Amino acid sequence: MEAYTDFANVYDVFMDNTPYGKWGSFLTDRLKKAGIEDGILLDLGCGTGNMTELLSKEGYDMIGVDCSGEMLNVAMEKRERSGRQILYLQQDMRAFELYGTVRAVICICDSLNYLLEEKEIEDTFRLVNNYLDPGGLFLFDFNTVYKYETVIGDATIAENRDNCSFIWENFYEEEEQINEYDLTIFVQEEGELFRKFTETHYQRGYTLEQMKRLVEAGGLVFEEALDADTLQAVTDTSERIYCIAREQGKLQAFRMED
Repeated sequence: MEAYTDFANVYDVFMDNTPYGKWGSFLTDRLKKAGIEDGILLDLGCGTGNMTELLSKEGYDMIGVDCSGEMLNVAMEKRERSGRQILYLQQDMRAFELYGTVRAVICICDSLNYLLEEKEIEDTFRLVNNYLDPGGLFLFDFNTVYKYETVIGDATIAENRDNCSFIWENFYEEEEQINEYDLTIFVQEEGELFRKFTETHYQRGYTLEQMKRLVEAGGLVFEEALDADTLQAVTDTSERIYCIAREQGKLQAFRMED
């Protein structure tokens, strides 16, 4: 899963069109509809902390977990500027540990697609279920097989910014549903001097049926799925899907003890 090393320092530059505000509004709306208006939330795969900062601004006590120290360094620089009380932990989502439970867990921006084996997804979901309050909410997204296979698979994307540019080459392996993308990045350092570096990332596409099965295998209760672009019902051409699940097990255990 090692990725986002040198790229971390320019990640936000190239993600400037990402609709974090729209995503944050959706998450906040769903949290409040579930009666979660405050308390501790976990942002799993938090990256540079964009969503963590947004949810902190909404009044939640945020914990951000990511396996990339470089991405977390950027997140902590944002925390220093904003002055928000956010706890960041460098941990692998497949084996993360918290000191207690949280009211909700979010995992967006296709973080789960970096898990290339179903067992890794299931293990992560089991941990989420373990660290959620009784009846707590889990909101996550994922890129679909359709997106990798049809939209970005084998495509090459290039973009320029004022002080940097990148070439993003995709190579999709249909049998394993894995998309390899090779990033070549040029960053201006001094005068007309540019530094070149490369990174290779791997993501796996999943279907909604797979995710439903893995949610249940992880001990959670699957509640709802929506097309992330339209916020309507999922279709065969949905590229990113929001899923909502709930913790189960703790309430039943408490009732049995009573």
